[in-house]
Amino acid sequence: MEEYVLSAGRAVLDMVEREWQPLSPGELEQRLDQAVEGVLEAEMMATLKTQPPTALYVHSLQSQTNVQPEDLQTTTLCSSPAEEESPEEALEASDGAAVQYITDLLQSSKSRARMAGRARLSLSNTVQLSLTLLSERVSYRSVSRRFHLEKGNVHRTFFSFCERINTLEERQIRWPVGIEAVEALSPLCIQEMEQEQQQRLPQVLGVLGHTRIPIRLPIGKHGVESTMPEVKRMKEEAHPDSWLNLQFVCDRKGRFLHCTISKGSNMDMGNALKDQLKQHPDLMPPGSCLLARAGYPLTAQILTPYLGNQGPREELFNKNLEEHFHILDQAVANLKARFQRLKYLDIGNYDRARAVVLTACVLHNVFLDMGQVIQGDVEKEEDTTAEEDGEVDEEGAQRRDAISDLLFKIVGSVNT
Repeated sequence: MEEYVLSAGRAVLDMVEREWQPLSPGELEQRLDQAVEGVLEAEMMATLKTQPPTALYVHSLQSQTNVQPEDLQTTTLCSSPAEEESPEEALEASDGAAVQYITDLLQSSKSRARMAGRARLSLSNTVQLSLTLLSERVSYRSVSRRFHLEKGNVHRTFFSFCERINTLEERQIRWPVGIEAVEALSPLCIQEMEQEQQQRLPQVLGVLGHTRIPIRLPIGKHGVESTMPEVKRMKEEAHPDSWLNLQFVCDRKGRFLHCTISKGSNMDMGNALKDQLKQHPDLMPPGSCLLARAGYPLTAQILTPYLGNQGPREELFNKNLEEHFHILDQAVANLKARFQRLKYLDIGNYDRARAVVLTACVLHNVFLDMGQVIQGDVEKEEDTTAEEDGEVDEEGAQRRDAISDLLFKIVGSVNT
């Protein structure tokens, strides 16, 4: 009996020794990341399940008439902080006005949810930390050194910030009505002509389009049965869920009026927006329209270019639309130039990746309100131009033909 107790005791001691044996730095880093990812995923999933899906805010017709325009601030951009700066030095070296502006937005928002993370960071430093992660392609470890925080706490602080910014979506990304809609309108024709002639043509409220945001392929989507290396296989045929679709409408200034974010395998090409506009025609000012590239639905509210054989009339119409598409392309380039992390989100969870993309879209409008614009280089995206028409509505086809005829006559008379 005594020998049995001794042997059992030795077994317990051996097990405890193995469990408490110090881990190597690599093993410790890996276990920390796994633990943080698990906790954050559970918390974000529980929070996001309680939130309604993104929609076009039709109720804004009643509510936005009481919204007062916010005071705008114009500032200049400053250089990014150095790698080893303290939070205080980083805050001074960065654009303090932008940090203060966003801090004030969070403090004045209806959401009073407590920011996750330890109380060592002030709200302004929390904003600065999160802007650093969004604007620079830096690791969490680098940011943890810069702000003197544990890596796990950086995760929590950043995603809590994104959750708070997401609550500002209705306030910052809203469909224009009333005077805002009138101010957002722009001429369809790019050629200079008399105001009376311009008024005969429809005005453009915005441009509808999309872009892809690459993300880490979710667990379980890798196709482990394949013998090809992951990177080589992804280059040959990318899995549709290895990116997010950001579909949006922007005005002539590049401001987002509406946006939806979906999985790569769930792209609706403007169909939901088309249905909303048909159900609520008062969302469009009289005589106005949206423009979209081929592949989007052609309706009385959404006009797309001609495909196939084109005569002088169709070419002139397409040329004028292309000038508006440059605005959309520049808005995408500016978004990704400011928020470098959108070039590749190393996040395998859809809801968390979506929260980060929505945060960038909200802040894109915030920076425009402040007069801060970063001009990005426009890059041609292969998936943005379709070779076939989308759904064609008879009323939309008739309106496009009537507009192209009128445009051809007006431009012809001006040239004469």
